[in-house]
Amino acid sequence: MPADTTAPDSEQLDLVFERLVALPPEAIWRAWTTPTLITQWFTPAPRETIACEIDLRPGGRFYSVMRSPEGQTFPNEGCYLLVEPSKRLVWTNALGPDFRPATGSPDGLIITVEITLTAEGNGTRYHAVARHATEAARQAHAAMGFQEGWGKALDQLIALMTRQQG
Repeated sequence: MPADTTAPDSEQLDLVFERLVALPPEAIWRAWTTPTLITQWFTPAPRETIACEIDLRPGGRFYSVMRSPEGQTFPNEGCYLLVEPSKRLVWTNALGPDFRPATGSPDGLIITVEITLTAEGNGTRYHAVARHATEAARQAHAAMGFQEGWGKALDQLIALMTRQQG
């Protein structure tokens, strides 16, 4: 059994976002793993995600292109490390598809992200961890608006999936 990877790093290299969401884990999972849904919620408005490709398997590609309000585009490519349907999704941009070393990130930020979904009451405990190699990288990511951005994106996911369920 793999070690518990949900605990923040003791050296404070992780950023954590958590919220109780009034959606079942399956709905949140679908939003995270369906390209046509990701393009509707993944990037906090007014930015947008204009393209997404997913090969949902360990070693599979997670690719997105974000666009700023000024029209600048930001392609991002990563590799799924762990896929546990409706429970846990882990990916990194330190690796490309098939676990090939990546050539770099457009913003210079190398992270590993873990999303954990735990059924709780009539909803889901949504837990996200962004892991960084250095304290400087964690601080830069925090300064980019990690908490606000992930909160806005989750609000957009909730609105989208609530409409889909209704």
